[in-house]
Formats: sequence, C-alpha cells, structure tokens
Amino acid sequence: MIARKFLVSGRVQGVGFRWFVQRTADSLGLNGYVRNMRDGRVEVWAEGPAERVEALRLELAGGSRWAMVTGVEEQAVEYVGEHDGFLITY
Repeated sequence: MIARKFLVSGRVQGVGFRWFVQRTADSLGLNGYVRNMRDGRVEVWAEGPAERVEALRLELAGGSRWAMVTGVEEQAVEYVGEHDGFLITY
C-alpha cells in the first residue's frame, strides 16, 4: 500500500472535477480525499495499491469532461491508513 498527494492545476474548480475524482477513486477502491485549494488547484490524497494509485494519476492528468488539466504534481507521502473511503472535503 502506498500514499500519494497530487496537486492538480488548470480549470479544475467549478466544473465537477472533485466529483469526477471521487467517483474514479471509488471505482479503483482507493481511500483518501479531494478538496479545492484557495490558489485554484485541487488537492488529492490517495491511498491504496500502487497500480491503482497510478491509474488514478493517469485519470487526473486526463481530467473530466469539463475540466482542463494543465499539470499534476505528485508527492510521495507516508501511508497512514486513516482514511475510510474517498471523500470530498472542504
């Protein structure tokens, strides 16, 4: 099990991107959260098997139907296993 934090930039707020991330992460069986940041980016914390976290990263880079992703920063973080499910937080 691994954990990653992603910072997604572009037109990713106000276009249903957080719901897209939640649905995608749920379908992959990942735990964590997604939230808007004040600077216009979206933060994603994902925990789970490495291949599923990588699949989420690829989906983030592609974006949702109405989003326009211009960048995805990835940071390896310590797996803590404290998340139960995948939530949209505020």
